[in-house]
Amino acid sequence: MDSKNNQSPTARILVEFLEVAITSVVFLKGVYPSDAFERRRYMNVVVQRARHPQLRDYIHSAVSGLLPFIQKGLVERVAVIFFNTDNIPLERFIFKLVMDQSCGSKVEEGDLEFSLRSFLVKLPVSEGLTKVLPRDCRWEITAYFRSLPHVSTSKDADLWIPTDTKQWQQPPLITPIKSMRSEPLSVQLYLEHPSLSEPKPQEKKIL
Repeated sequence: MDSKNNQSPTARILVEFLEVAITSVVFLKGVYPSDAFERRRYMNVVVQRARHPQLRDYIHSAVSGLLPFIQKGLVERVAVIFFNTDNIPLERFIFKLVMDQSCGSKVEEGDLEFSLRSFLVKLPVSEGLTKVLPRDCRWEITAYFRSLPHVSTSKDADLWIPTDTKQWQQPPLITPIKSMRSEPLSVQLYLEHPSLSEPKPQEKKIL
């Protein structure tokens, strides 16, 4: 049996959207030269696609690996996190997800795509809300689960490992970017930055 027949159309469209949106975030932050990306059209919006196979495959495999967990409603948030050289987060782009499992195949794909398209329109003009990152920063995709999947029963769970990311000690500053609420799916996109009261890492002194 074709595995696509068992896929929720909402989950499939959401995963495709996340892959494009995360690529847009990485492009927006200027982590790589602009010629590392090429223009494509998705949901009737001009978006960016990574040219480099390793970058493209990392984003694709990370997000597509979430599909079975999104279908089960296990994924609460998907984050694109940018770090400094001390592995301390500087900025987080958070996609918060709520999917109604009861809708099944009753979803109107055109309506759902129209709602998600607004995020792809909003992202390129959101640079003013973000921070300028150091040239030597790094980034990763992190998923936050409502409950942990059973590794022994799902080969897809092997793609995801517990993160060793350092956490902020104070609640972050949150800046909303875009949100949507529809019958099968609600998505919120917002930024997180360290609080002004967040303790600064101790500077290293040269003896």
